Amino acid sequence: MNLRWIILGLTALIGAPLTAADWKPAPGPLLTKWGKELKPDGVWKEYPRPQLSRSQWQNLNGLWDYAITPKDAKKPEKWDGQILVPFCVESSLSGVGKTVGDEKALWYHRTFKPVAAKGTRTILNFGAVDWQATIYLNDKTFIHEGGFDPFSFDITEAIQGGGDQELVIRVWDPTEKGSQPVGKQLGNPHGIWYTPVTGIWQTVWLEQVPESYLTRVQSLADIDAGTVTLTFAGTGLKESDIVQVSVMDASKEVTKASGPVGKPLVIKIPDAKRWTPDKPVVYDVRAALVRDGKSLDQAGSYFTMRKISVGKDAKGVNRLMLNNEPVFQYGPLDQGWWPDGLYTPPSSEAMIYDLKVLKNLGMNMLRKHIKVEPATYYEACDRLGFLVWQDMPSCINRTKKHFIAPDAKTDAVFDAPEQALYLKELKAMIDHLSFFSCIVVWVPFNEGWGQHDTNDVLKWTTDYDKTRLVDGPSGWTDRGFGHMKDLHQYPGPGMFPVMSDRVSVLGEFGGLGLPIKDHLWKNSDNWGYQTFKTTEELRQNYHRLMVQLLPLIDRGLSAAVYTQTTDVEVEVNGLMTYDRAIIKVDEKETAKWHKRLFSGKAPIRTVLETSETKPQTWNYTLAKPGDDWMKPEFAAEGWKTGPGGFGTKMTPNTFVGTEWNTTNIWIRREFEIKDLPAGELFFRVHHDEDTEIFINGVSAASLKGFSVDYGLVPVGEAGRKALKTSKNVIAVSCKQTTGGQYIDVGLIELLEGK
Repeated sequence: MNLRWIILGLTALIGAPLTAADWKPAPGPLLTKWGKELKPDGVWKEYPRPQLSRSQWQNLNGLWDYAITPKDAKKPEKWDGQILVPFCVESSLSGVGKTVGDEKALWYHRTFKPVAAKGTRTILNFGAVDWQATIYLNDKTFIHEGGFDPFSFDITEAIQGGGDQELVIRVWDPTEKGSQPVGKQLGNPHGIWYTPVTGIWQTVWLEQVPESYLTRVQSLADIDAGTVTLTFAGTGLKESDIVQVSVMDASKEVTKASGPVGKPLVIKIPDAKRWTPDKPVVYDVRAALVRDGKSLDQAGSYFTMRKISVGKDAKGVNRLMLNNEPVFQYGPLDQGWWPDGLYTPPSSEAMIYDLKVLKNLGMNMLRKHIKVEPATYYEACDRLGFLVWQDMPSCINRTKKHFIAPDAKTDAVFDAPEQALYLKELKAMIDHLSFFSCIVVWVPFNEGWGQHDTNDVLKWTTDYDKTRLVDGPSGWTDRGFGHMKDLHQYPGPGMFPVMSDRVSVLGEFGGLGLPIKDHLWKNSDNWGYQTFKTTEELRQNYHRLMVQLLPLIDRGLSAAVYTQTTDVEVEVNGLMTYDRAIIKVDEKETAKWHKRLFSGKAPIRTVLETSETKPQTWNYTLAKPGDDWMKPEFAAEGWKTGPGGFGTKMTPNTFVGTEWNTTNIWIRREFEIKDLPAGELFFRVHHDEDTEIFINGVSAASLKGFSVDYGLVPVGEAGRKALKTSKNVIAVSCKQTTGGQYIDVGLIELLEGK
């Protein structure tokens, strides 16, 4: 997809370029193809604020001077070299590749020539700077704290004449040694914790505006009434000022409206087209600030007609509803990290590539994990058709007890300044992103990472934005509040039981790993929650997870989030490699598997029940039987009869009908089928530990180790051929060595194309 629609035809006025002859990426483990092609004078040219876009702006991305000094040092007299903005100093694409830390400060320097016409004002905008930014422009000083939200300053009075203006920025970032939102950054990156990000990491730009101008717009769609409410804010306004709006569907104007600035403007949309992931209809907006019949300011914007809510399905089960209809949401945990740019994609084309791959894979949502993206990312989600769950970046001060364990009885303790800082940045994130209708869920807490005052925070978020849903803590320690109760289970999948007042969702599962040589951050010590050696192994096991989701969806699961879009640093559990060079799954095949998830009915047939919902009767023995014990004609004399499953109640996720606490067990059961299965066959099995399964005396599956829950295992070809109409015998042996123990087996068929 061409990103020209992102800038709505606007042209950037680029300032005089600094020399780029000597720039090159800093040495790093891995470059993307976009990073290899990057030129310093062509970095992130797109207009950065699609919420309210204007034609007059000046891009300040490019090469700046930089220096790293002791934390308390004054402005440097000499500079260490050049840094490519907007890439953080630790990244390869910055051209620096150095760590700063909490005892030092990072300084930036450049000059620019203002291009503002007479009677206009100049606004200096930053997409994001991590974390504390002090801006010096000539003799004026401006300060901002916050690593994930955009901020602006009116610098009109600081500009001196029409010549070069000196801009200096000091950044200090304590990373994990502070209590500010930090996400997954860590000074000593390892495992699921990544390289620190310090300084400017989104576009820096100047904007020329009139003395009176629009500053913000918020939309609220009412699909039931067929209306949208647009509320504009501005500065330098008079009471008589109005805003005139033209609403466009593609290139066709569908309606006009006008009203006072600052007051809700309710607009009836003729034959309103509802936004869905399959048909993401976007209405573009042209807005003008008008005084006494004269247009003072013009800006572009857009909105969609969509509604997110919780409601009952036909069975009375709580579901996530889109436009008053239950829609199962499936997509990846999306970290948004890059091997060469870290927080910052090498280009908008690279950023959109990830979304295009996910779209080709047939996904309809993503969970933006512990990070906030540039505004153009969310516009792309609006226009491409993604439902987004937006995480709040976690506050994790490693010098304090800001982690809590799963099922902890008490929350992390945040003092009053820490509580205020968290709430300030949570509010800033919501204020910034609430424009984008793709965002349907706020996720204030991930697992126990900085989870404090849980229900107070969740209730505040629910009250502050009543147009979206709020996830209970995603994973680990639930406190009973939030629209959703969110399970994390690896590899899973699983679900919480259906509830009368909340929705059951699976916020993380999967994490299947596959390291691919020459596309790794490190050649050793890589990991996934379950790691494979070949692409075929990975695809088979991913397919198995997709089939396992089907009965859960039928039972009441409303969403599932697979870990994850790409490999990240030493994590190798991505659907793509970290450099985005290889998609590990087959796109068409995987999209077909995903399509089944949205069918509304699980396309599976139970051939043989497990004991999950009702105990099933088996013959069993704890004494070693004869060698032909698995054959249909074997006479199980002396065997006992009892209900499954078999094991100890201490073993997780089990349904023990008969206690088994010895080393070995052998179980048998007869079952009848009228028609031989035509679709794929799977054993549904929970085993702890080594297990072999026979059908009519033929080995159909051999399993080593143990599982932590029920899962699917393909029935071997020999076992499938052994099935016959009328009576069959399934025979199972299980051997236990230590810890928990359990065995239960069923048989399901995937009904292809139904």
